Amino acid sequence: MTLTHDQLNGLYTAIVTPLTGDGAVDVKALHRLVRFQLDAGAAGIVPIGGTGEYPAFSRDERRKIVAACVEAADGKPVIPGVLSTGFEDALEAGRDFAAAGAAAVMTVTPYYAPGTQDGMRAYFRRYRDALDLPVMLYQIPRRTTVAAFADTVQAMAEDGSIIGMKYSSYDMPDFIRTVKYTGDKIAILSGEEPLFATHVALGARGGVLASATIYPKIWIEIFELARQGELKAALKLQDKVDPVVDSIYVETNPGPLKEYMALAGMPVGGVRLPLTGPSDQTMAKLKVAAAQAKAISLA
Repeated sequence: MTLTHDQLNGLYTAIVTPLTGDGAVDVKALHRLVRFQLDAGAAGIVPIGGTGEYPAFSRDERRKIVAACVEAADGKPVIPGVLSTGFEDALEAGRDFAAAGAAAVMTVTPYYAPGTQDGMRAYFRRYRDALDLPVMLYQIPRRTTVAAFADTVQAMAEDGSIIGMKYSSYDMPDFIRTVKYTGDKIAILSGEEPLFATHVALGARGGVLASATIYPKIWIEIFELARQGELKAALKLQDKVDPVVDSIYVETNPGPLKEYMALAGMPVGGVRLPLTGPSDQTMAKLKVAAAQAKAISLA
């Protein structure tokens, strides 16, 4: 299946990539994780983004991860991340994922040699022209140090280059401008748990959230409240999951998230270098958060 911007709604879980004890991709655990998300009500799956450790895997591994997710998703949309630094590598990955059955790709803003706003617009226009698959823009300036301005996103939407974007930034004025300029043209999905309900209340059509890997149901409930205009109730419900969110982002994602999942009874293995397991201090915070979540039966 392929997607249109009208179909991008709800929770798309940014899943971790489960690993075996020797660091190989655990395909069986990956299947279980995908089914866990979809059975809980997630609208789709976003594998091998930052949460899925895209840079840590080979081209062949990435292709197999996407194929496994597509198989487990059984018709639900799979939107893999494309975090390559250069156009040709990004295009190669996109074509691999299209062949594996992806419904779209989530392609990060070009970084390291980022170019101008006009260059970014041209990059995505050329990328979409060369790839027979819908594209979501992935904006995460704290990782890339690059951001497409709201008017650039508007131009991309008008070019037909993108059907949506994952907005991972705390810049609320820019978010509001982006919704104002493009909200009727593309689907804007929040990538920030602390701002998720507020983003939805202001026009986001859903989210791509890493912590939903372990707790999809509560984020779906928060989404439903926020989109119905019940922001205060959504934020109150979000209070329950905030300690988890605070603990899993103390160090670079997904190291703490994977350790938290083990504490919560859903082991998915470790991370690949250069990431390492959390420090003792972070582990202590994760254990406190896991105990609090258990005490209130967070699900």
